[in-house]
Amino acid sequence: MHPYLLRPRLILVTGVAAALMISACGGSPDDSAGTTSASTSAGPLNVVAAFYPLAYAAGQVGGDAVTVTNLTPAGAEPHDLELSPQQVAEIAEADLVLYIPGFQPAVDEAVAQQAGDRALDVTQAIALLPAEDHAGEDHAGEDNADEDHADESAGDPHVWLNPLNMTTIGAEIAARLTAIDPASASGLETNQAAFGAAMTTLNEQWATGTADCTSRDLVVSHEAFGYLAAQYDFTQVGIAGLSPETEPSPARLAEVSTFVRDNGVTTIYYETLVDPRIAETIAAETGATTAVLDPLEGLPVDADGDYVTIMQANLSEVRTGQGCA
Repeated sequence: MHPYLLRPRLILVTGVAAALMISACGGSPDDSAGTTSASTSAGPLNVVAAFYPLAYAAGQVGGDAVTVTNLTPAGAEPHDLELSPQQVAEIAEADLVLYIPGFQPAVDEAVAQQAGDRALDVTQAIALLPAEDHAGEDHAGEDNADEDHADESAGDPHVWLNPLNMTTIGAEIAARLTAIDPASASGLETNQAAFGAAMTTLNEQWATGTADCTSRDLVVSHEAFGYLAAQYDFTQVGIAGLSPETEPSPARLAEVSTFVRDNGVTTIYYETLVDPRIAETIAAETGATTAVLDPLEGLPVDADGDYVTIMQANLSEVRTGQGCA
């Protein structure tokens, strides 16, 4: 199992049971596998997205043809998501469910039991980066920790931090929505093209803005930025691994501190929705400063931006922190 599969299941089990009771009254989800409510009712398609970047892509591509529900509320850390009975029922009744396997265990379980072939793994057309192994990380209190830690090699799920991967995700969403509702094909094609153009522009802004930087070492609180680093020629150095809740070992803290000193790293990046204390500790020990680099896993409650504007803000932080011309 993956380290993201270490969350309590009690709430999900209750939710699934409630959803099954709902389904029993209106027909089993399995009975409708391969069909959707679009075939029997007019109006927008119901798209359920596991967390923010997928909801954003669905809204941009789907436009008026869809109603998008984000399972992860603003201000919530998506790895910790537990589903209410209502949310499980929304998955069961959706025309399309968007998710990334291994990222949110509660969603994985509900999708397996409720969504059937109405679910779309948005990474299926993307080559996943391998997850780095951090020996000695503290998985204390987590069931099956050794097994989950070993399965980190399955791949890094944070694909959305490369804008060109978002283009691929948008194309996959458009293809599935078109298959469900062919009458919307023209509008979906137009929306997909506009979304792809916006992601191409964002990619060009990042490529140009980071072409000449003093430091190519991106030291981050946890390894959410592998795809961004690979796309723009940085080396990601994570204090913790893929899971933001995994405590780095004392040896790992010492290793990163030494790396920061030896390589002249001036900025340690921490992220929204996660405690910054580990990044602040290393910064204090090494004389570096800290800055926010948003992994866009979810939006803060008071956020007034979207994927594009937050990625542009990230670019500004990186340009400052990495000494880019």
